[in-house]
This record gives sequence, C-alpha cells and structure tokens, in this order.
Amino acid sequence: MKSTALIVDDDRTILDILSKYLGNHGYATLTAYNGAEGLAVLEDARPDIILTDAEMPGMDGFTFCRKVKENRATSAIPVIIMSGKKTTEPDLVSGYDTGADDYIIKPFSYPVLLVKLKAILRRSKPSHTAPVVIKRDGFELDLGGRVLKISGRPVKATSKELDLFAALVSKPGRIFSLNHLLQTIWGYDPAKYNDPHTVEVHMYNLRKKIGLKLAARLKAVPGHGYKFE
Repeated sequence: MKSTALIVDDDRTILDILSKYLGNHGYATLTAYNGAEGLAVLEDARPDIILTDAEMPGMDGFTFCRKVKENRATSAIPVIIMSGKKTTEPDLVSGYDTGADDYIIKPFSYPVLLVKLKAILRRSKPSHTAPVVIKRDGFELDLGGRVLKISGRPVKATSKELDLFAALVSKPGRIFSLNHLLQTIWGYDPAKYNDPHTVEVHMYNLRKKIGLKLAARLKAVPGHGYKFE
C-alpha cells in the first residue's frame, strides 16, 4: 500500500515538482497552497507524512505545524518543514519547537528528501514492544505513553527529543556517536546523510526544556558524540 504525503506550499511550481517526483517514487500525494488549506485537507484525509513550506501567506508553515501537532487526531503525523529563507539556527529551533520532525533547507536534493521521508516513516510506525518506564534522578520517562516528567511535572518534548533523551539515559556513561544517533533515532543511513546539526539542534531544544540540573548531565564529548553523565 502506498504511503501518502500531504505537500503544502504556495509555490505551485515546487508543489507540482514535488508531487510528480514523489508520485514517481511510489507515493500518493495530496496538495494544499497554504496552512489553512492544509488543515482543510486533514479534515477529510489522514496522510502518512506532511511536507510544508515555512513561508506562506495567511497561515505559515510554523503555525500550520503547531496546529497539526496540537490536534490529537493528527499529532502523530510526521511533519517536515521546508524553507529557503528561514535558514538560521533560531529559525530551525523555532521550527522544531512547533513539533516538526525535520527541517530541510531549499534548494535541497530530491534523493536526500526521499531518504528522509523513508526514514521518518520507518521510525513513525507503531511499536508493538512492551512499554518502558525509566525512573531515576528526579525524572520519569514513559516511552509507551510518550511522556517525560521532571519532578512530577510533564515536559512538552517532541517525539525525537523523547527518543534522544531515552537513548542517553537508558545507558548512563555510554558515549553515543552522532552517526549512531542519526541512524537509530532518525533512521538515516550515515553513508548518505550525516549532518550533525540535526542532533545538535534537538539536543539544544531538549536541554532548554528539562531544566539546568538535568541538562548539565547531557554531556557533549568533542569528536565523539553525547552521553548522560
């Protein structure tokens, strides 16, 4: 069965190119020209993944992504934000803060986009393993319920931030390489995609959310990766 991608972009040329490219690579596609139209599509359809431009008239991609993630009926749908202008680190941080699963800069390689789509879809498939709860040092991580609590208070973390936190705290002291994290959490093939910025931005956001004391224990090991100390 084909996976379905909803593409939201006010540039009709890009919309047509992406729709044809994904269609030629086994995807069914839905299209919308802005965030409001994208939400209207979601009232009648449930795509497997969403690609949205950041800069659009009316409802932009950041607002659209936030609304998708705040709606219980659509929150599990992965969202990739695309942008040719909002390309600074604060822009990427803002995008991930809305709940985006990835952020890609225009112009981008279509084969790389395809790899990202496949990896995210592979990671987003529901797991049938027993739920895991990790309790220690003032935090509680319920992987089954996708909830992280610090001192009993829920933390509003994205799915990838939860997976990143879980990987590190599940094996204290172990150094996880950037390539290992990209492969196990994002599903990327390091031979084709090994941009450390993906991990760095998620780590930056995660540290902001969990408080100074716990954040200080997420250590960067220069030239190697990260560990939970």
